[in-house]
Amino acid sequence: MEHSDNLAKTYQPKDFEDRIYETWEKSGSFHAEIDESKKPFTIVMPPPNITGQLHMGHALDQTLQDVLTRWKRMQGYCALWLPGTDHASIATEVKVAEEILASEGKTKEDLGRDAFLERAWEWKRVYGGKITKQVRKLGNSCDWQRERFTMDEGCNRAVREYFVNLYEKGLIYRGNRLINWCPGCGTSLSDIEVEHEDKNGLYWYVRYPGADGGEGIVVATSRPETMFADVAVAVHPDDERYRHLAGKNVVLPLSDREIPVISDPYPDPEKGTGAVKITPAHDMNDFAVGERHGLEKPSCIDKNAAMTSLAGKYAGMDRFACRKAWVKELEEAGFLVKVEEKVIPLGTCYRCGAPIEPCLSDQWFVKMHELAQPAIRAARNGGLTHVPDRFEKIYLHWLEEIRDWCVSRQLWWGHRIPAYYCDACGELTVSAEPPPACPACGHGTLRQDEDVLDTWFSSALWPFSTLGWPEKTADLAYFYPTDVLVTGYDIIFFWVVRMVFSGLEVMKESPFRHVYVHGLVRDSAGQKMSKSLGNGVDPLEVIEQYGADALRFMLLSGVSPGNDMRFQAEKLEGARNFANKLWNASRFVIMNLKDEAGNALPMAEDVCAAAGAVSALRDEDQWILARTAEAVAAVTRNMENFDLSLAAQRIYELIWNEYCDWYIELVKSRLYGNDEEERASVRRTLVQVLRDILKLLHPFMPFITEEIWSHLPRSNADAGDDAGGGLLINASWPESRADPRWEEAEAGIAKAMEAIRGIRNIRAEAGAAPSVKLAAVVLASREGEERLRREEAHIKNLANLSSVSYISDKKDRPAEAASAVIGGAEIYVALDELLDYRAEAERLTKEKRRIEGEIARISGKLSNPGFTGKAPEAVVNAEKTKLAEHEDLLGKIAERLTTVERKLAERAND
Repeated sequence: MEHSDNLAKTYQPKDFEDRIYETWEKSGSFHAEIDESKKPFTIVMPPPNITGQLHMGHALDQTLQDVLTRWKRMQGYCALWLPGTDHASIATEVKVAEEILASEGKTKEDLGRDAFLERAWEWKRVYGGKITKQVRKLGNSCDWQRERFTMDEGCNRAVREYFVNLYEKGLIYRGNRLINWCPGCGTSLSDIEVEHEDKNGLYWYVRYPGADGGEGIVVATSRPETMFADVAVAVHPDDERYRHLAGKNVVLPLSDREIPVISDPYPDPEKGTGAVKITPAHDMNDFAVGERHGLEKPSCIDKNAAMTSLAGKYAGMDRFACRKAWVKELEEAGFLVKVEEKVIPLGTCYRCGAPIEPCLSDQWFVKMHELAQPAIRAARNGGLTHVPDRFEKIYLHWLEEIRDWCVSRQLWWGHRIPAYYCDACGELTVSAEPPPACPACGHGTLRQDEDVLDTWFSSALWPFSTLGWPEKTADLAYFYPTDVLVTGYDIIFFWVVRMVFSGLEVMKESPFRHVYVHGLVRDSAGQKMSKSLGNGVDPLEVIEQYGADALRFMLLSGVSPGNDMRFQAEKLEGARNFANKLWNASRFVIMNLKDEAGNALPMAEDVCAAAGAVSALRDEDQWILARTAEAVAAVTRNMENFDLSLAAQRIYELIWNEYCDWYIELVKSRLYGNDEEERASVRRTLVQVLRDILKLLHPFMPFITEEIWSHLPRSNADAGDDAGGGLLINASWPESRADPRWEEAEAGIAKAMEAIRGIRNIRAEAGAAPSVKLAAVVLASREGEERLRREEAHIKNLANLSSVSYISDKKDRPAEAASAVIGGAEIYVALDELLDYRAEAERLTKEKRRIEGEIARISGKLSNPGFTGKAPEAVVNAEKTKLAEHEDLLGKIAERLTTVERKLAERAND
């Protein structure tokens, strides 16, 4: 990768992000080829619609996938992230039809099916790849050489084969059943394509007179316009109020048509009047009742949501207009008993939002009960796990309650159903290829079914159709089953469930081992982002302003599996500041690797690999190596548990706090000194830790890490990372190279940091300028004093002290001093007239409350049998030790607070 000798002075992601992505793609770093020496790791991208525009949900979903893919690639897996797009039947057909109507004033029917499909394919060629170009801006490392489309030739063949296989097993059938019909889109919808929302509505209580002249029965309905298609009134067999009416007839109001009162377990005696009008052609539950009792299924509303001739004078009227007029007529005739406000569940089309109209129609259905059973077993026996696991209950509930799936759609754009009709003899033939003649009568002209398949039918095959099925390809054998399916909880039922039962049916294995479920990205107020609310945030605009890495890190640091997250500008600023911090620190390191003439300065050998390394390393070197090793272990563990947010947070702490704020400051005096061996050792440690840091961060922030990496020198120890063209994307994941000999140095530096923070706090609270040198007096335990003496140079340097002295008796402390209490020691700083006793009292009071809170928290933990009985003994003992230390600390703070308050009183009396 071409670059200058050093990083640019300021972090400007626009200067290198596109260049780096082009380098990755040209180098083949994203491409996965079968390698039997490696384990495969496979993710299939949930294919975005070709009509789609990159939104924040895509950004989150795809960044999560990219993090996992880059991590596994660095771990040595043959990592395949397979991308593609979805044809999106309804959305695309609507979009293309609207464009034709706007530009030519023609409907799709004016053009005809073939001409319309030509336009749709042309639209796909022009606009369909737009979103895949956009997602490259995120840094997606997917294998673009394997990009697929749900209607490409291979996927189409897979769809036809799967349909025929299910049909031949009796799992697909054509039947006249009640389906969800969208009058707006003009097509049927599956149950999960219907969005349900509770709305404020009305219940109309209507009296149906008895046919024998009796009082009859009152029913409550939210849809009085469907009364014209009533065929019965149902009552519960255990409802004493109506037992005498069962078997008798009532009269449909304002007509002379009689309908029976039937006994059925469906009515709820506690709901409404306990009596339910039965309209099998316009209600799913009523349809089931009608099937049980062999009732007719007349329809009074057509597919345009207009009333049929069954509605008499209301024929041709819109269903809701009819409702209003019909209710008025019922009221005037005395049949309307009362009206009650109720919350009514309303089903709407997921695409256009039109209220759904249950409708009897000849459609194709998949029998779901048999297909659902293996999918249920896969979750229950651990073959399929959900992250977080609470989504497994939802998954199982949906499968256990599943109804047959209506898969036919009255559209033109999509996979056309491979069913053929012979008009000569009426024979139906289902075949993956068009039959040359009718197999029953030999007639040579067959008519293919006009409908296309539900978009989710083809998407359900995505994990294996994209790898070559129905052919037994080498890719299919190597990369299937996939490892992780990353998806939002909003499409678990649309897609995940269908992929699972389809994969088990075809491949006899679940299509993935884990389902990582994430939530939605909401606005800062917690509202769902939408065009109508105008609260959406364009990821491309964010990338333009902040860079892709800042967006990725902001999303990842806020994500928790299964939970929604809020998009907050301040977090984005924080992520950008984090990138800037890393950039400046890296630039500092790189600048110090060369002399004034630009020649490389010597570095010691790999500080971890060198024999006798510990003796050659200073405490601060051992400390940063130990912290890095711990971070590598923690990040790896969190990644394995899909806790990507925790992994990101630990990397942030390592870079910002430990490497930048502490280690670089601790070693500056050595780096600027005259001892060449010391300088070389510091340079090597700085570079080695920076390399590990960049590796850890790379899956999260790939662009900045790759750019910095390209400026770092190589050594013999780095040879393995140069195999992939020297690119960080192909480097190996760091190992946790912890050395128990570092423990003493780690504890010493930690104590020094604690002391420095305490002194800095004293200085800040007392208002002493940072440039003023102060004198510190330390009262410590023997162990505490030894550690502080060992790190005294660091304490004096970073706390800007003129001297540090040690006392063994508290009476020897300065008469007037501010104090900091740390584990095993008390530090006093003589501030003379600068000391504000009132501020010191407030500080100590605040610290006392904090310590008391910690004691209460730890005590509560230790008094909880759930913790003490289940946690490892070492963990429990550690909490007990922590409690003792805090109690000791509290005593010292209380004692010091008493002294300060006495001083305040003395000053008040003076």
